[in-house]
Amino acid sequence: MSNEKYVKDNSFISKRTKNPNADLISCIIRTREDLIAANNNYEFADDGLIDYYLYQIKATQSKYNYLLKKAKQAGILVSMLDQIEIKNSDLAI
Repeated sequence: MSNEKYVKDNSFISKRTKNPNADLISCIIRTREDLIAANNNYEFADDGLIDYYLYQIKATQSKYNYLLKKAKQAGILVSMLDQIEIKNSDLAI
């Protein structure tokens, strides 16, 4: 299972990066933002959309946990990810 790969979000990530882990870090940050948005949407959802947002939260949380696991395997200090803000200019060579 060590050969598992995560799916890169090519619309967000530059194909040329300085840091080989930059794409993984970017995916983690974006997924965390998606999770926050899903939680916010759930809090203000109408009765008909509550189940939808619950499933969205569950799916996004699973993706986030997977990416954090990959980061730990890559030796990235996961506790520091909350303080990282990556800008597009930081990712390009």
